[in-house]
Formats: sequence, structure tokens, C-alpha cells
Amino acid sequence: MVEPDKVPGRAQQVFADSENEVFLSVISCWEISTKYAMGRLPLPEPPAALVQRFREKYGTATLALDEESVLYGARLPRLHADPFDRMLICQSIVHGLAILTPDESITQYTVRTIW
Repeated sequence: MVEPDKVPGRAQQVFADSENEVFLSVISCWEISTKYAMGRLPLPEPPAALVQRFREKYGTATLALDEESVLYGARLPRLHADPFDRMLICQSIVHGLAILTPDESITQYTVRTIW
């Protein structure tokens, strides 16, 4: 969100394609807020303002945290320890969504990634 020029062309194209519905998971918002509050994520403005501006600029929909995704976590192999990423993986599997990420450890799972 802060450095869109670091996103490779293919990912930018998929993100910008009006045929694709783009979501921002509440899990990502939680991670942003948590790391910002801990001083581990410098941002040009507080997370609430940044996320709102991002949603308005790009028209992203909210991907809420749902029970089915949470419960899927018990079935997920322990290939990746980050709890935020694990929940994004669960949401991706349960809802049949691709994840826009450069994190290669996520590709260990049966999820579609774009980068």
C-alpha cells in the first residue's frame, strides 16, 4: 500500500484489472495495526486512515474473518508459522481466492499466489 512501485508488473495488472474483485482481508488490517502499534511498521499515517484511503483509491472490498476459515486452521499443515499468513492461507483456501504476495513460504500450501 505504501510502496506500490515495488509490486511487479504482473501483480499490478491483476490488481488493476476491473474484471477481478480485489479484497483486503481484516487479517491484513490486523497485522498492519499490530506491527504499527509495536513500532515495527513505519507508515506515513495511522493505519485506520491509510487503509481507508487505500480502499477508496483502489475500490477494495473487505474480506471478513469467518468461522469456516478460522476452523480450517486446524487442518492446515505447519509449513509456515506466521499466524497472520496462516489465516490468509485459510481464507484463500476456503473462499477460493488467490493471494497477492511475494512470500515464497506461502506457496508451500495449495493456494494460488500472484507476484
